[in-house]
Amino acid sequence: MTTTTTPIPVTIIGAGLGGLTLARVLHLHGIAATVFEAEPSPSARAQGGLLDIHEHDGQRALDAAGLTDEFRAIVLEGRQAMRLLDTDGTVLLDRPDDGTGGRPEVQRGELRRILLDSLPAGTVRWGRKVSGTRALGEGRFEVAFADGDTVTTGLLVGADGAWSRVRPLLSPAEPEYVGTSFVETYLFEADTRHPAAAKAVGGGFMMAPSPGLEIFAHREGGDTLHAYVALSRPQGWFAAIDFTEGDAALARIAREFAGWAPELTALITESDTAPVLRSHHALPTGHRWERVPGVTLLGDAAHLTAPNGEGANLAMLDGAELGQALAAHPDDIEAALTAYEQAMFRRSAEVPTFEGADLHKIDSENNTAPWLLRAFLEHEKDGRG
Repeated sequence: MTTTTTPIPVTIIGAGLGGLTLARVLHLHGIAATVFEAEPSPSARAQGGLLDIHEHDGQRALDAAGLTDEFRAIVLEGRQAMRLLDTDGTVLLDRPDDGTGGRPEVQRGELRRILLDSLPAGTVRWGRKVSGTRALGEGRFEVAFADGDTVTTGLLVGADGAWSRVRPLLSPAEPEYVGTSFVETYLFEADTRHPAAAKAVGGGFMMAPSPGLEIFAHREGGDTLHAYVALSRPQGWFAAIDFTEGDAALARIAREFAGWAPELTALITESDTAPVLRSHHALPTGHRWERVPGVTLLGDAAHLTAPNGEGANLAMLDGAELGQALAAHPDDIEAALTAYEQAMFRRSAEVPTFEGADLHKIDSENNTAPWLLRAFLEHEKDGRG
């Protein structure tokens, strides 16, 4: 590959998948970057569950990063299987993973690892929590850290997620609660210790929807079930639950699912870990900003939405395309940022799902397994799958 170099130092805030993809693509083109990350080390916390990496965005990003082989090596075979269950446990759809799907599943932590391993030592500066940013004029910016240190840069990229410290340089927008939250649970050694739940989930992904309530679950590596229990409730409702009292919190959540099949509620009541609350926030639909020289955003910092299966994929594609734009315009950073933002704004405004999906919202009366089955089959029949 022909490489180029640029004298402009690239400062990336956030070592998530998007920021690391950007750093990797820049490295391939001979452009140095430094990534500042608040976490003290790569292993400071668990990195979440399974991600389905899509052909049209996430896989394109990994190809641009030169990591397709490494990605294929961490794919969990069989996890594209899908099941749709009614609340009484009836299986309405059971699709095995026949190897032809375009959304292979990987562990988020493993994906982050291959990105980190692809970067030169010292690229990521750990334990650097950003406390604020400010413009210095003439396209330069100061980044202040919680320990009192500062750095200045002529090219600043906010890859720092929902509560970005870089976003205020570009936009006054702040995420707002969308009315729904996940409660995460894990069941370990599921086939032997939690056989009913394991049978319900099957070999891949399972979903059981109903108006206002949903249960999703993935079979991860190591015979682990990872469940996402979705509830449409105000934040105050969740605030009244003491999530530090794990058993009591699980029992309180389970009461909302009274009448559901026990093999489904077991994903709540039999959790081997304390429940974790994940509140869902979003930036305004179509969020964008006027071009400010020397700074931009990617991923959730730019276009946070409620979970829709696209967040990690779009963040990686943002990172890859920003890196490619900077490599294509090494002597004109503003041309690179303008090209990147125009494409990113268009992409993030699109709805990457089937026609009529606006009717399938958690609070909708259509949020049932039979309705979703009909919508899925019609979508498949029309060749839009």
